[in-house]
Amino acid sequence: MHSFGHRANAVATFAVTILAAMCFAASFSDNFNTPAPTASAKILNINWFQKEANGNDEVSMTLNISADLSSLFTWNTKQVFVFVAAEYETSQNALNQVSLWDGIIPAKEHAKFLIHTTNKYRFIDQASTLLRLNADLISFFPFLHMGSNLKGKEFNLTMHWHIMPKTGKMFADKIVMTGYRLPEQYR
Repeated sequence: MHSFGHRANAVATFAVTILAAMCFAASFSDNFNTPAPTASAKILNINWFQKEANGNDEVSMTLNISADLSSLFTWNTKQVFVFVAAEYETSQNALNQVSLWDGIIPAKEHAKFLIHTTNKYRFIDQASTLLRLNADLISFFPFLHMGSNLKGKEFNLTMHWHIMPKTGKMFADKIVMTGYRLPEQYR
């Protein structure tokens, strides 16, 4: 006859095997979801556009951000991290990103939203600060704009999201909204 320890081990092994199979099925089922999220952003006002005392350009803007991300949610979705970034090109960098707003959507009920906000994080061109740094250190800051002039700069607002599942791999995607330009003069 088998001892209690052998029987407990057999039951625990069977339970873990069933749990692993269920996690695999949940993760695999996400591949059949074809999300179709929508997003739009409108710049209502440039609150200020100025050159700081240290030479950095800074922009503050009021935005309306609306999105319907409910199609991103499946029964395996724990939450969705979403952020809006200003993206632009410079001669030194093909892509510069500055995060303007972010949020965590915990459930499908909260996935359709309209937010009226100023940029949550500072939209700053930090070229003059970086130029004072050692050249070796500059390579550690690829996200900073290496030019000192945001005047008249064209940029995109991009909504990025990362789907965090209960089990399985994370998915990330984005919607690019084009056609934005900063003013030619400081305000």
